Amino acid sequence: MGILSGLQTDPRGTLISLLYAIPAILISLTLHEMAHGYVALRCGDPTAQMLGRLSFNPLRHLDPVGTLCMVVFGFGWARPVPVNPRNFKNYRRDDFLVSIAGVVVNFCLFFLSMLVIVGVNEWMWDGRLWQMGEDRKYFVSVFEYVVTDLRSGEAVPLFTAYRQFLKTPWLEYVIRFFKGFARINLGLCLFNLLPIPPLDGYHVVNDIFLRGRLHIPANVTRIISLALMAVIFLPGWLGLPDVFGNFLGTAVDWVQSGVSRGLLTLFGLG
Repeated sequence: MGILSGLQTDPRGTLISLLYAIPAILISLTLHEMAHGYVALRCGDPTAQMLGRLSFNPLRHLDPVGTLCMVVFGFGWARPVPVNPRNFKNYRRDDFLVSIAGVVVNFCLFFLSMLVIVGVNEWMWDGRLWQMGEDRKYFVSVFEYVVTDLRSGEAVPLFTAYRQFLKTPWLEYVIRFFKGFARINLGLCLFNLLPIPPLDGYHVVNDIFLRGRLHIPANVTRIISLALMAVIFLPGWLGLPDVFGNFLGTAVDWVQSGVSRGLLTLFGLG
């Protein structure tokens, strides 16, 4: 468990990270589930609305285990929005739209966050930093804030190592939030796109490639959900390599790096 070990080795830094992460997680999960409910309503199913799930109150949406996964691992899930497919106007089309709504919202939040990060970096750092040959891509895409100090050669937080080049120091807190917010939303997007029931990706694959013909019983879905949680939690508890977490983390890094490079090139900063 990264959080538990962090509280033991660096309690102050871990608590500060949680102060940034918790609001980002609450916003991301809430908007993800609201998107499902709103699109379902537009497709003819008012179930989520009648049960109060079209709400900005995070307590109506949070799943304890899924939220814990978001805090510890950076990916997870909320309590699924109830949907009655009988109310859909066009079952396969509407099931696809409802299923994809949450991950689309998360990707949009990720993309908007990356736009903020790219813009804020130009305002925050003195131009002398770029004249030294430092790579903007690094400052935009980095999430682990430990780098090698320019003078001492020791590992220190990024903003400490380059503090002499900070033109607008208070923007440090803005960019820290949006870097975490971007990564959380991208992790939530990619995790939920996995074609594993009951995740959204299963419905997307079923609707597009199988034309909605695959119907997995609820008891089988529960077993698959338990197996998925075992894959997520057991490696940490047993001291085994976290293959699943490493795979998803690599995917997040790859997408985030690609988007940051694309935005820097688009705005002539790369």
